[in-house]
Amino acid sequence: MTAMPPPEIVSETFGDPADPAILLVMGAMASMLWWPEAFCRQLAGRGRFVVRYDNRDTGLSIKYTPGAPAYTFEDMVDDAIRVLDDHNIQKAHVAGMSMGGMIAQIVALKYPTRVSALTVISSSPLGIDTSGLPGTSQAYKEHSADGAAVDWSNRDQVLGYMVKDARALASTLHPFDEERARAAIEEDYDRSGGFGSATNHFLLKGGGPERRIKDLTAPLLVIHGATDPIFPIEHGEALAGAVPGARLVRIEGGGHELHRNDWPQIIQAIATHG
Repeated sequence: MTAMPPPEIVSETFGDPADPAILLVMGAMASMLWWPEAFCRQLAGRGRFVVRYDNRDTGLSIKYTPGAPAYTFEDMVDDAIRVLDDHNIQKAHVAGMSMGGMIAQIVALKYPTRVSALTVISSSPLGIDTSGLPGTSQAYKEHSADGAAVDWSNRDQVLGYMVKDARALASTLHPFDEERARAAIEEDYDRSGGFGSATNHFLLKGGGPERRIKDLTAPLLVIHGATDPIFPIEHGEALAGAVPGARLVRIEGGGHELHRNDWPQIIQAIATHG
């Protein structure tokens, strides 16, 4: 019986491989492009070897039939380690955003010898009861419900919905740049060949044992927008509070995004952590 080859996960690097490595893990439905190239180059300019990659079902990585993902959340955790292996990286600072923040937490707990430091952006703590924390805003829930009516094979419909999504997740402090948002979404859509398969991320089963962030051994940095509509700031506070010595960086007016105006604060925090 011939073993199946591992699924293809496409990655890209910035900077000098001799520098300490940072692996960037993006969230649900998001390819590596949501870690913008200019962001990655600025981080690399701080003396870091930066690696970003396309999650399964996004970008140029392996895709599955929409509605039928043949993998688990645990497989996405293992993908992160395979990307490190692809670049001969023994140990990395792992930074994850949103769902990528959940993946990053599990990576650090499952593979502690491979993670030198952990940064979690716009996410929620693993293995902690968050039922008493504020949930997703009503406005975002209503926007999200509209996604059920989107024909994910219709480019115009999808782009229109995703631009509204970007606006719904945006900073309350900085102006929303609709033109820039639309261009970024169009680039991702066309490079990915559509977003139909990416909706599989919302159907994933766990696939692994229960893990708790309280068991983390790597140093933890939490970066969280003060006005995040998906995971309100209390989630970031709970995450930082669960790990001794953890540091919380609040992005004032920050939504559920990496707003260009906030890059200096975010990059400074990441580059000086771990």
